Amino acid sequence: MGFWKKIGTVAGLAMTSLVLWVPSAMAQAANAADNDLSVKKIIAGAAAFAIAIAAFGGALAQGRSVAAALDGIARNPGASGKMFVPMILGLALIESLVIYAFVIAIMLTLKL
Repeated sequence: MGFWKKIGTVAGLAMTSLVLWVPSAMAQAANAADNDLSVKKIIAGAAAFAIAIAAFGGALAQGRSVAAALDGIARNPGASGKMFVPMILGLALIESLVIYAFVIAIMLTLKL
């Protein structure tokens, strides 16, 4: 399965689940307690969606980054020292974005 086909499949599944989930979360409530529950559903869904997309994107980016670095080292073993530090720096920056999304998800969850 090609890279873009995988991305399309994951995006399609995410959109399908979102389309099935949103109508129940956005339904008009009979009273204030039901409305509060709907808002909590939306916040919980947003937190789950944020961390899922961040984890997927971070894992994909880290895998491609390491694969590219290992391919470069395999072609030129003498340059492994020059490639190692930028690769680790790139991995740290990618992971920091995932951690940032995790912090946002935690902040949204604490609003419940």
